This record gives sequence, C-alpha cells and structure tokens, in this order.
Amino acid sequence: MDRCDALIVGGGPAGSSCAWKLRQHGMAVMLLDKAPFPRDKVCAGWITPAVVQALQLDTEAYARGRVLQPITAIRTGLIHGRELETRYPAAVSFGIRRCEFDHYLLQRSGARTQLGQALKSLEKRGNEWIVNHAIATPLLIGAGGHFCPVARSLGAKLGATEPAVTAKEIEFEMNPQQLAACPVRADTPEIYFCRDLKGYGWCFRKGNYLNIGLGREGHQGLAQQLGDFCDFLRQRGRIPGNIPDKFQGHAYLFRGRSARKLVADGVLLVGDAAGLAYPQSGEGIRPAVESGLIAAAVVVEAGGDYRHQRLQAYRDRLSARFGPETAPAGGNVSVFLRNILARALLGNRWATRRLVLDRWFLRAHQPALQ
Repeated sequence: MDRCDALIVGGGPAGSSCAWKLRQHGMAVMLLDKAPFPRDKVCAGWITPAVVQALQLDTEAYARGRVLQPITAIRTGLIHGRELETRYPAAVSFGIRRCEFDHYLLQRSGARTQLGQALKSLEKRGNEWIVNHAIATPLLIGAGGHFCPVARSLGAKLGATEPAVTAKEIEFEMNPQQLAACPVRADTPEIYFCRDLKGYGWCFRKGNYLNIGLGREGHQGLAQQLGDFCDFLRQRGRIPGNIPDKFQGHAYLFRGRSARKLVADGVLLVGDAAGLAYPQSGEGIRPAVESGLIAAAVVVEAGGDYRHQRLQAYRDRLSARFGPETAPAGGNVSVFLRNILARALLGNRWATRRLVLDRWFLRAHQPALQ
C-alpha cells in the first residue's frame, strides 16, 4: 500500500497550487489525474497579475519557450452589436495556453504524480481513505473540476440538478494563410456578450494560436449560439473562414449557485470541484488558485487533525474571500431588462471599463491573495 500525507485528485491550477503550498511545508503529497500531461483544457486562457503574484510566478522564466502574452487592451460589445476598445497603459492580464500553464504548475509543485490514472474506487477505513485499493491517505482533496469524483462521493449531483454553465472552445495554431487573414491583435482579446447577458463569446490570439469559444448558463441552445457567434466573427472579418470545427466542451458552477458540500472528515473540495467560478465573468483560474492556497493553509494549521470541525475554517475563508455560498435574492432578471442593461453598459465607455472590465473581468478592486 502506497501512503501519502495528502492525495489530491485533479492536476489543474487548484490541485497543483494546493500541492505546491503543502510541499513547501514538508508534506508528502501525491496527485492523481485521469489525463496524461500536458493536456488541453477548455478555457479562454488568461491570468491576471493577482494570479501571478499569488503563485509567485517568475514571468521571465515562465515565458522561455511558453506563451505569456501581455494584454493591454480589450475589445467588447454585443454579438451583432456595437464594439468598443478599452486600452490600458500597462499589461492588465497575460494570455497563456492551458496545456503549458497547467503542466508547468504541476511540475513545479513537487508532488508525486500518477497521471493517466482515474479514481476508480474510494473507501474509508478508520481515519484513512483508501484509493484504488493502492493508496492510503488521511486527507483527500478533490480538485477534479466540475465532474470531480471526490465531489460525487460527498453527494454532488453531477450534471443532474446543478445550474451549470457550459462552454465550447477551440485553440489551434494558424497556418500562414490564416495568419494573414486574421486581424485580431495578440494584445487585445475580444469579448462579445449574448444579448440576454447569459453568456459571452471570445476570440483571443496568442502569437500564432487562435482561441475561440462561447459559454453561457445552461446547455440548451449552446451549439446554435456558438454557430451564430462564429458567423458573426466571420461577417466582421475577425477570423479566417476555414477554422477547425472540433470544439471541445466544458461545464462549471458559479459561486453562489452551488449546493455542494465542500468539507467533510478528511476531505476538501477546491476549484471547479467546489463551484467557485466568478458569476460576473465565469473566470475559474483565479478562484481555483486561491482556493487551493487557502485549503493548503487550513490543512497546515490543522496539524494532522482533519476532522470536519478542524477543516471548517476552509469554508469560512472561502466565504470571506469569494462571498456567500448562496446567491442573494433578486438575481433573476427578465430577458427584457437584461437587454436594456446590456445595451446601457456595453455602449458606455466609462461603464465598460470601470464595471464590466475592471471590476467583473479583471477584479482590479480585489488585492492578490497574501
């Protein structure tokens, strides 16, 4: 039987950030993921300076042989509507490729890894969890995304009654003809909202790579909305006409829209497994990283006592950092009012910059996690 101080299921930013911090405190950490790394991940793919700071990322070292595209402007608008471009005097975010970013963080964590290995069995024996009949650990951390098997073991109804956001995305390297036909600037990602404000599409160039996708609340009509969005981009001359058509799907939960149990005896959920994406923007990387670091701090403070009562501090700190678990009343706004709000916000330069971008997408008002 292989033993470790903590077993993390999921090698994305939440799991690798948690592993990295636990390893700094001398814990023996093992990380299990069903996918071999590097692997692709559905995501627009950018990180804010707050993520760089929280991860103590050496940007010069990271950029050697990897994409780290400074973002100094953002183009916004409604699909089939007016567009605005907001420029900044310095980089407000950085474009990354998730296949590179996730692999880098996983390698840097220093955790032992079992990649290409799914969690197939899970049982509790006394104060230990036995995973796949081969690994024993007193602490199990679920970081496996929306469909995390650890979340399922805590009672999550995966894909059943949860109000998930669904997205489809593709990222591909453009050939010379596509490069010549693509006017999207690498320093200026483009975001176009659905008219009902229930989602948005994006078009983001990273060197020779182009990332296109769309996400919205619920899964009904996603394919149709995505097709309409790509047609819109072609009509505006933003993308080449012959892009690949193999879009990949993904699902996640907004903070405040999930009833998932986050803590139990010897168990914590982090990142998308905990349903922490920001409801205003859908961003999941920053809350994933921060929840992994918060979880690690609580684990270290617990000193080996992983009873529910000792781990409850994790849930409390998530609420302090990300807001209440339950969305406030009055969140359901009619489609008519949403349309009025969309036109008002996205047609005004001040509102677009200060509210939509600075507050919702960049979260510039919230300092980096210390």
